[in-house]
Amino acid sequence: MAFRGWKQLLLLGRQNTLAKVWRSRRGGPSLCWKRCCHWSTGKSLDPEVRAFLEENTEVTNSGHLTPEIRLRLLTPRCRFWREKPDLWPYGDPFWAIYWPGGQALSRYILDNPHVVKGRSVLDLGSGCGATAIAAVMSGASQVLANDIDPIAGMAMILNCELNHLNPFPITIKNIINSEAGNWDLIVLGDMFYDEQLADGLHHWLQKCIRIHQTEVLIGDPGRHQFLSHSIHSQLHKVIEYSLPEYTRQENYGLTSSIVWSYQPSNSLDDS
Repeated sequence: MAFRGWKQLLLLGRQNTLAKVWRSRRGGPSLCWKRCCHWSTGKSLDPEVRAFLEENTEVTNSGHLTPEIRLRLLTPRCRFWREKPDLWPYGDPFWAIYWPGGQALSRYILDNPHVVKGRSVLDLGSGCGATAIAAVMSGASQVLANDIDPIAGMAMILNCELNHLNPFPITIKNIINSEAGNWDLIVLGDMFYDEQLADGLHHWLQKCIRIHQTEVLIGDPGRHQFLSHSIHSQLHKVIEYSLPEYTRQENYGLTSSIVWSYQPSNSLDDS
């Protein structure tokens, strides 16, 4: 099965598995900078994993909304575009796809650096780390990338190297439903693919806003699961981007991606 078929599994089926993982991995009692998992360039990476990722991904900055950012991704020129999915040894590589919601967030931050400049930013479900990289490039004072896949964390370090950045802190755990972190801004893209996970996100983000007045930006290309969820009534459209042709082809006809500001009403139950 070619990776195109594999990607369809990621989009349509295996996301249910990932959603179960997000729901089952409970966060710790609190989230703060000193207790996060800190990675350093080179030394923290398993040499075997580094070699595998470098051999089986392609460095690219084309076909996406952010040509300023170079990323290691799975592309048609990679071996695993054609190999059977079961031969990939590290679990489903969601991080190796630059999803359109993340592209929109990254583009918006690069074009509007005042959104992050001098602020603390949490990139939730960071994947390849592009939005966290955009935040660093745009002058954020602190950036934390979060994902539940340790291979994603390693890929983020490689992507920082590609963009001549010191690696930002990365935490590999589910922080949804943990104590609300004191962030100026939380960004998340392409995470509303499962109703129960979306419910958890809705509640946790609302808590962060209520307790810390955190600003929340969400990137999504308008998938049905996102548009049909109750959170959609609490969103304000910030900007819409037309997707490049390559990204359209790789996302089954999606033509645009939107950045939303999450602004829950005070009447919502946040107990």
